Amino acid sequence: MERGVAVTGMGIISAIGTTISSNLESLLASESGITSLEFVDSKHATNIKVGEVKITNNSLAEALQLPLKHTYTRTSLLGSIAAKEAIASAKISDIQQYKTGLISATTVGGMDMTEIYWDQFASNPEALQYIDSHHCGDSTSKIASQLGITEFTTTISTACSSAANAIMLGARLIKAGKLDRIIVGGTDPLSKFTINGFKSLLLLSEEACKPFDANRNGLNLGEAAAYLVLEADSVVKEENKEPLAYLSGYANANDAHHQTASSPDGEGAFLAMQQALKAASLQPQDIDYINAHGTATPNNDLSESVAIQRIFGKNIPLFSSTKAFTGHTLAAAGAIEAVFSILALQQQKIFPNLNFAEAMPETGLLPVTTLQSKKIKHVVSNSFGFGGNCSSLIFSAV
Repeated sequence: MERGVAVTGMGIISAIGTTISSNLESLLASESGITSLEFVDSKHATNIKVGEVKITNNSLAEALQLPLKHTYTRTSLLGSIAAKEAIASAKISDIQQYKTGLISATTVGGMDMTEIYWDQFASNPEALQYIDSHHCGDSTSKIASQLGITEFTTTISTACSSAANAIMLGARLIKAGKLDRIIVGGTDPLSKFTINGFKSLLLLSEEACKPFDANRNGLNLGEAAAYLVLEADSVVKEENKEPLAYLSGYANANDAHHQTASSPDGEGAFLAMQQALKAASLQPQDIDYINAHGTATPNNDLSESVAIQRIFGKNIPLFSSTKAFTGHTLAAAGAIEAVFSILALQQQKIFPNLNFAEAMPETGLLPVTTLQSKKIKHVVSNSFGFGGNCSSLIFSAV
């Protein structure tokens, strides 16, 4: 197998922790971060559950040592916290030493602030400052500024596969020799827009979500940010670094089935996993664990299960969805679960699929429901978005 790009650093902030170590602690203890909504003024607050980072914007801004007057949205604040941890984790002291880029994913962008002030834009001059923070690229620019990155930055917004696609594009840029290292991941906050949008689609659960369960009834939205540092093998060798893992395979596919629904035969998911395996020069039997997309919606979990059966036949690897820990973090999900996949490799542990009780009658698949120890060499991490935008990543042990 040809080795992929090296992962040398990680950073994360989510509903189950503000650092890599605190997230790992929650995963190992099977402690979910799903709670009632507190920080967003929503009429649905009493009848939905969310994965919320229980830290105010002011406290996040203080942690970044921002001035009292700034235009950082929650998207930028969460992203900056996680990206800075990733840089520290990779022991990067001089960001300009190698050609370094940033690819950040988001779907909410700055609307968590503009939705608060939109009715004041015509009458309150001070509110106008948030208009420039509305577009998705603003958070990327602010994170790049926090990190001191000037070589290359771009933003990806492909719904719930956004961060996975950011990771994939970063790897391709390194393999093409365009960059020596790159920070890749995603950030999304909770907002009224997304809460109302998913509520209108009848996709939100009023209780803690139950991925892959026969009686699943919807997802829990979450907010989070996570970033990986990807580096070329030449940099790893020159710096004498010990990688955390290798990104050995990746692929994106689209079945163009529906704007908000996955195809019944799981074609997009099937193609993404199939092509990722081919890119990694691996066979299905080489995969030890699947960190599934597993949103706990009736459509997604069935479609993904069918795709898994099509790829792996009767020899299904151990699999679980970790969204019952963090909620569905939209554009950040691919990076959150990439971090969890690498932690699974490091710890040789498979994290449980919380709240599961009964197998889906259509497939009978049984996810892992308790923390398990297992020799893990290769992990598939799935991220599937609206519009049929499906991505799979494969992380391999060092």
